[in-house]
Amino acid sequence: MRFSIKGDQPITVFQITALFSMIFALIGFSYNVWRMEITEYNSNMRSASFELLLQLSELEGIVYAAHYDQDKFEGNPRKGWIKVNLIADLSMIAEPEVNLSANALKQRWQENWQELAQSEESAQNVIEAIDSTRNSVRDLISQLN
Repeated sequence: MRFSIKGDQPITVFQITALFSMIFALIGFSYNVWRMEITEYNSNMRSASFELLLQLSELEGIVYAAHYDQDKFEGNPRKGWIKVNLIADLSMIAEPEVNLSANALKQRWQENWQELAQSEESAQNVIEAIDSTRNSVRDLISQLN
């Protein structure tokens, strides 16, 4: 079957089929690339988020050991600094809201770590910052599709 569109060269069904096939292939390839990008992003965010949650719980354990147990080994502030800095570094991979929360946690830790063993207020300040960061991470995980 041949169609003629203003001119001497008729267009065959084969040519029309080839054109539509090419268009559908490009659309399919574009969607596939987009979907793979989204999947990779979600995978990276999940991995970073789960690691952040683990580090936050370990930091919380350090705070509890320092304040409530008065354990100078498990509640060592140097361990806390390591965790706080790791949390801040990991948060750079995540969304800006998580990064802001982690930086606020680092600031709160910096202000309160010296009185952590003696002051209930210092311990509560750090725990509130940990909880805030944890909530930011949970929000990020819940937004992933």
